[in-house]
Amino acid sequence: MEKDKILITRDWLAIERTKLANERTFLAYFRTFLVILGTGVTILKLEFFSDLKSYGIILIIISAILLFIGIYRLIRVRKAIRKHYNL
Repeated sequence: MEKDKILITRDWLAIERTKLANERTFLAYFRTFLVILGTGVTILKLEFFSDLKSYGIILIIISAILLFIGIYRLIRVRKAIRKHYNL
């Protein structure tokens, strides 16, 4: 039974790759959040886009939702990895 709990190097590296992929996915969500947030703030701040202010507000709201989705997925997948591999 003790032998089953010991991970070989290949298995340990596979787990680490999975963790890193989860973090990369979160970073993709975060980059998207920053771009959409920046676009929304730019639309709100520039006088040239004064007729598009409602779109700027919508973009800011969407960016916040994307950030929360990214954080939720990061935590959920991290827990699933720990549960699956008994870490």
